[in-house]
Amino acid sequence: MTSVKTPADEAEARATQDELRHHVVLDESGPPPGRGLVTGVDVAYDDTRDLVAAAAVVLDAATLEVVEEATAVGHVSFPYVPGLLAFRELPTVLAALDALTAGPGLVVCDGYGLAHPRGFGLACHLGVVTGLPSIGVAKNPFTFTHDEPGSRRGDASALLAADGTEVGRALRTQDATKPVFVSVGHKVSLDNACAHVLALSPRFRIPETTRRADSLCRRALREAS
Repeated sequence: MTSVKTPADEAEARATQDELRHHVVLDESGPPPGRGLVTGVDVAYDDTRDLVAAAAVVLDAATLEVVEEATAVGHVSFPYVPGLLAFRELPTVLAALDALTAGPGLVVCDGYGLAHPRGFGLACHLGVVTGLPSIGVAKNPFTFTHDEPGSRRGDASALLAADGTEVGRALRTQDATKPVFVSVGHKVSLDNACAHVLALSPRFRIPETTRRADSLCRRALREAS
């Protein structure tokens, strides 16, 4: 079972990010869109009970039909600190991934990869510790500037860091809807990440991987005793 050590404090968490960031692989294109398996992961919280539920939903990339799904529920082991959310979410996400017998192929995280204040969001962290190709798809931008993409499906604009580096893209997945924010996690190119997101979003703004994982983790949290 893949596991991660919970940091003792914020300083240790940041040091861990600094260490692991150097292991992100950015020179591989990743699996082709529309083929093989792709897995969405997401989490839901119950703050009153200090619980976090994670879901992993494996889809056939060609048909978007569910191949397998798994959940895990655990206690939150790290406080809420902006930029360090992976330390709250990753242990339970990894438990859900470990419960799968299929895939998982490419992993799609509801959150960020390189488009993160420290350049190491959940998609990067998960990719490095598992070795899996991973991308982040967020519903809202974080701290980066971008021009509004064109209004048609497939239009995109660069997410830019303060030094002008492209760290992701604002991608229009449906005509005249708000874009999503795509960034590389590990072992996937940004062009390929955007192609995957479009293939996973035939009808709705949010990719099917995220939509299904979101629904499943919320259900798992409700059913947790």
